[in-house]
Amino acid sequence: MTKTTDIGAAIGSRPIVEIEGLTKAYDGRVVVDHLDLQVQPGEVVGLIGANGAGKTTTVEIMQGLRRADSGTVRVCGLDPVRDADRLRPQIGSQLQSSALPDRMRVGEAVQLFAEPYADDPERLLEEFGLAHRRKYPFAGMSGGEQQRLFLVLALLNRPRIVILDELTQGLDPAARRDVWEAVKRLRDGGTTVLLVTHELAEASELCERVIAMRDGKVLAQGTPQTLVEQYGGASTVGFTLRGVTATEHLATALQELNALPGVHAVRRDADYVELRGSTQMVAHVGSWLVAFGRPVPTDLNVQTPGLEAALITLLDRQDTDLDLNGAA
Repeated sequence: MTKTTDIGAAIGSRPIVEIEGLTKAYDGRVVVDHLDLQVQPGEVVGLIGANGAGKTTTVEIMQGLRRADSGTVRVCGLDPVRDADRLRPQIGSQLQSSALPDRMRVGEAVQLFAEPYADDPERLLEEFGLAHRRKYPFAGMSGGEQQRLFLVLALLNRPRIVILDELTQGLDPAARRDVWEAVKRLRDGGTTVLLVTHELAEASELCERVIAMRDGKVLAQGTPQTLVEQYGGASTVGFTLRGVTATEHLATALQELNALPGVHAVRRDADYVELRGSTQMVAHVGSWLVAFGRPVPTDLNVQTPGLEAALITLLDRQDTDLDLNGAA
């Protein structure tokens, strides 16, 4: 069996995932439609989109669990079907359907999945906060602990890429945060991660790049902040402008606000002011208020769009409004 270092040397610095023209249909219904996608070594990339966007089918084809109808797929420079035996050790995965027997203990699971060249299981259990659960049965662990165990198993055999599909689905907020911290450790350690998620806060928190999909196609891609800025709509800052009585002083204040970086529009209703613009506007308005020398507003209201707003905009747009396989 080929070891990770051998394949790593063979593929050099090429993308760790290369997909061109990938198409897959079920019973005549196209779920992945001429998809192009790349993931670079060390990236944490999120696939986002509504149910049926083709995200899970795409990652299943990458792992050789399903066959493509057409197109080319290379993971670590290998074909997932033709080179399945060589590729399998290079991918660590946690899929939506991941489960273990209820009575299987943590230590037994690690022994079962470990290959001869596996990482130190004790170190991994310690790193992911599971060393004290070594003798616990799977069913006796919390949801967050179970997901951290799946991360340990995904990393056990030193994979080049880890695929996580709905990793925190159904977890409570505290458990979700614990799992996020575990994924951040992967990211900080340079592990390539492909994250399929409906949790857009999760994608914003963990991913360097997100790829929004609909009907098996890429709608847009970029950093979470880039998609928010391009598709999320305007940020707003509203407050009562106190301590300004003279008309000329008010006019000057409004002119200064309108000239701030990132401000697109200023609306005034009596002494209440609302500004609309980019996210960077918020910091500049805050600085202006401090320097203004009047009482800081007690009714300051700041609203900034998130990745959810951007995705909703993208999903609502028609194909003709978008560069379907280009960068956002």
